[in-house]
Amino acid sequence: MEPNSLMWVGSPCGLHGPYIFYKAFRFHLETKPRILSLGDFFLVRCKPGEPLCIAELQLLWEERTSKQLLSSSKLYFLPEDTPQGRTVSHGEDEVVAVSEKVVVKLEDLVRWTVRDSSDWNRGLKAVPLKPSDVLRELGKNGQRDTLHRYRESTLNSGLNFKDVLKEKAEIGDDADQKRVLVLSYPQYCRYRSVLARLRERPASLLTSQVVLALGGVASLTEHTHILYCRDTFEPPTLIDNDSICDGFGECL
Repeated sequence: MEPNSLMWVGSPCGLHGPYIFYKAFRFHLETKPRILSLGDFFLVRCKPGEPLCIAELQLLWEERTSKQLLSSSKLYFLPEDTPQGRTVSHGEDEVVAVSEKVVVKLEDLVRWTVRDSSDWNRGLKAVPLKPSDVLRELGKNGQRDTLHRYRESTLNSGLNFKDVLKEKAEIGDDADQKRVLVLSYPQYCRYRSVLARLRERPASLLTSQVVLALGGVASLTEHTHILYCRDTFEPPTLIDNDSICDGFGECL
C-alpha cells in the first residue's frame, strides 16, 4: 500500500493465488478524507468532459508481486448518455448499466470520483425515516449513519464490516452530501409500494425497522436519490479509456 495516500481499511477478506482482497480503502478527495467500501454507490466521471455516471464498488484487491492496487466497479449511466439515448420505454428514475465490470487502478478510481455532487438531480428523493431504537443507540457512538449506509449496500452479505464502520464513523461525513442508490426494478417497485402503503398510516410506523421488515429501503436522509436498473449497454467510449485494465488486473 502506498504511504500517505491510498490505504486499505479493515482486515483482508480473502486470498486467491497472488491476490489479497479487501473490504474498503481510504483516500483524500480535495484534502478531505473519505472511505469507500464494497457495495458503495458514488458519482464518477470517467474522463474530463464526459457525463456523470454512478459507480458501484464490487471488488478490491492487491496483487502481491507487483503491489498493484485494483478495483472492479459496475457503472450506471442515464439513458440519454448511452448510444441509444432516452426512449419512451425508460422510466424517469432509470439508469442503464455497462454490460461488463470495469477494472481500474485505485488511483484512477480516485481520480474519477466526483467530490461535488450538487449537479446531480436525478432519481427519486428518498423519504427520510425515523431511526429505530437500535440506530438511535448506535448514534451515541457516531455509527448510526454508517450502519444505515451499510444496510443500504447490496454487497455486504457474509462479510464483517465492523472495522470499516468504525473508521467511517471516525472521519465523519457530509450530512448534506447527495448520495445515490441503484436498485433492481423489483426492489424499486417494492420501495414505492411500501411508501404508498405507509403514507396514510401513523407517523410512528415510518421507522427504518418497519420499512426494512416490509422489504423496503431505509433512508435516514432526504439527500439520497434512488434509481433503478433493468438493462445493459455497450459503451463505445470506455474502450479507448487508458485507465481501464484488461482481464483481472493486467494494467499498463
